[in-house]
Amino acid sequence: MAKSNGKKGETENQEGYTSKHLQVLKGLEAVRKRPGMYIGSTSARGLHHLVYEVVDNAIDEAMAGYCTEIGVVIHEDDSITVIDDGRGVPVDIHPTEKIPGVELALTRLHAGGKFDKDSYKVSGGLHGVGVSVVNALSESLEVVVKRDGHVWTQEFSRGIKRTDLTKGSKTKETGTTVHFKPDSEIFTELQYQWDTLATRLRELAYLNRGVVIVLRDERPEGEEHDREERFFFEGGISQYVEYLRGSKTPLHDEVVYLQGDQDGTEIELAMQYTDGYNEDTFTFVNNINTHEGGTHLSGFKAAMTRTINSYATRSNTIKKGDASLSGDDVREGLVAVLSVKVLEPQFEGQTKTKLGNSEVRGIVESLVNDKLGTWLEENPSSGRRIIEKAVQASRAREAARKARDLTRKKSALETGILPGKLADCSSRDASMSELYLVEGDSAGGSAKQGRDREFQAILPLKGKILNVERARIDKILSNDEIRAMITAIGAGIGDEFSLEQTRYHKIVIMTDADVDGAHIRTLLLTFFFRQMQELIEAGYIYIAQPPLYRVHKGKQEYYCYTEVEREAIVDQLTGSKGSGTVHIQRYKGLGEMNPDQLWNTTMSPENRTLLQVTIDEATEASLLFERLMGDEVEPRRQFIEQNAKFVRNLDV
Repeated sequence: MAKSNGKKGETENQEGYTSKHLQVLKGLEAVRKRPGMYIGSTSARGLHHLVYEVVDNAIDEAMAGYCTEIGVVIHEDDSITVIDDGRGVPVDIHPTEKIPGVELALTRLHAGGKFDKDSYKVSGGLHGVGVSVVNALSESLEVVVKRDGHVWTQEFSRGIKRTDLTKGSKTKETGTTVHFKPDSEIFTELQYQWDTLATRLRELAYLNRGVVIVLRDERPEGEEHDREERFFFEGGISQYVEYLRGSKTPLHDEVVYLQGDQDGTEIELAMQYTDGYNEDTFTFVNNINTHEGGTHLSGFKAAMTRTINSYATRSNTIKKGDASLSGDDVREGLVAVLSVKVLEPQFEGQTKTKLGNSEVRGIVESLVNDKLGTWLEENPSSGRRIIEKAVQASRAREAARKARDLTRKKSALETGILPGKLADCSSRDASMSELYLVEGDSAGGSAKQGRDREFQAILPLKGKILNVERARIDKILSNDEIRAMITAIGAGIGDEFSLEQTRYHKIVIMTDADVDGAHIRTLLLTFFFRQMQELIEAGYIYIAQPPLYRVHKGKQEYYCYTEVEREAIVDQLTGSKGSGTVHIQRYKGLGEMNPDQLWNTTMSPENRTLLQVTIDEATEASLLFERLMGDEVEPRRQFIEQNAKFVRNLDV
C-alpha cells in the first residue's frame, strides 16, 4: 500500500494537480453539466421549474406595468409555449457584447434587465439566469419578439444559436413568445402535470391583481382535448384568502385587507379568522413563496400579538393582571397572505426562501400595528369574536401544558407511559436510527422480531389516532397514541418543537395495504403536517411499501407489490418447468407476515422500497388536508369523484 504522507507525498500531489486539470466551461456548458445547481433537479420538479422561469419574466413585466395577459400552452409533444404582451425583449445590438439583446439574454448567465432598477423596480428573478438556463436545457427553443414595429425570430438548440435574429413582418403589437422543448438528454421526466402548473399560475394570478393568466393543454386526455383555464382575480390576495379558507367558517364576513409602502418596500396583507384550529399563514417576497419565513413574517407575528393583546385590554376582555395572549393564541384559526415587494431582497436558508432584510420587519410591524388596530376599533363585533376565540385558545393552551409535560421523554419514560410499547434501537446516532410506526400489535410483534435492533425502533399504534385537523392542542395531547409518538420522536411539539432533538432521521409509516391502512396513514400524515411539519420538510417522514401478494411454486418464491407484477409472475411460473401448483397468498395485513418475510420485503435496507414524503406546494397541501380531513362531507365527495379514475386498477 503506497503512503502519501510526508513532504515527498505532498510534492507528488502538487505536481499531479496543475492548471491543465482546471476545466473551463464556456457559455451555458456549466448549466448542462450541473443542471441541478440551477433548477434544483432533473426530475419532475426541475422540468416544471423551466416553465416558472419563463413565466416569471412575463410577471416581472406585469409588475413593471407593461403586461396584462400571459398565456401558457402545453403542446401534444410536451413542449411549452409562454406568451406575454409586455414590451418585448430588446432586439437592438448590445453596445459592448455586439450581439442582439434577446440573444444575450438567452445565451449568457447573469445577463438581463433585472439588474438595472430603471428597467425593473422589483423582480422575482434572483440571479438573472432564468431564461438562459431554460435555453441551455432545451433541445430546441424559438423566441419571437414583437417590438420596434416588427416581428423578430431566433432559434436555439441546447443553448447554442441555430439562426441569427431575423426581422420579419410589421406589427403594432408588443410582447415575447418563447416555445421550448425540454432536453431528453437532461431530464428523467418529460411529461408536464396540469395540476402542478395550474397551482403555480393560479398563485401568481392572486399575487398580481388584474393580470390574466391562461393555461391551455393541447394533449388529448381521454375524451378531453384543448383543456383551458383562465386565472384572473381582481380582488388579488383577498380572493386568495377566500380560496385558502376552503370549507372553514369565517368569524367575520369581510377579509381584512391592509396595504402600505415605506422606503420603496410595498406591503400587502389579507387575512380572515375562521372556526378552525390551525394557522395558515403564507408569505411571499416579489412573488417568491418564502416557505421558511423571514423578517417579514417575524414582523407580522410580533404585530399581531401586540395589537390583539392591546385591543383585548382596551375592551376589558382581558383584565389587568391576567396573563397575556400568546402568539399561537392570537393566530389560531387565522388564514393570511402576506405579500412584500422589496427592491433588493436578501435571502437566507438552504433553499433561499427565507427573507433576511432586517428593515422589512419594522415596516411590516408598523403597518400591521397601525392599520389592524384601526380595523378592530371600527369593527367591534368582529373584534370581539376574534378576541373570544383567542381567549378560548389560551385556556386550551394552559390545559395542554400539563398534557405536554407528560410527552417529554424523561418524565414519560419514568412514569411508564410506554411500558413495553416502544421497542427502541440500541444506536444513539439519530442520523442512522429509524422509527417504524406500525399498525396494530400483531404487526408490531412481527416487526419487533424481524427488525435490526441496532438501528430500527418499533412503535405499534393501536387503532386510528385522533384526526388533528379539527382538534385543539389540549385534545390532541390527551390522545395516548399521539403522546406515545411525540415521546418516542423526542422533538417536542408546537412552539417547543426542535428538529435537532429528533431521535430518528427516518420515521417510517407502515400500515396494512387496505382501506383501513390507508386511512390510518392519512391520519398520521395529517398529524405530521399540522403539528410537526418540520419533520416533513427535513425529509424524515417515509411510507413503507409492503407487498400485496406472495406467489410461490415449489421452491420458487416471489413477492408482488402490484396487480401487474402478480399477473406477470403467475404467467412466468405457470409456464416454467417442474411440477407443482402456483400458490397465491394475498396479504390482508402486516400481521399475516412472518418476521423474516416482513424483514426481507419491507424493512431490509437492501430490499425495501420507501416513499419519502415531501411538500412541493404547502398552500395546496394545506387545502388538501382541509378538504379530506375537515368537517365538510361535500368537498371529500367531490375529491373522490375527481380522482377515482387514478385508483380504479388498484386492489385495496
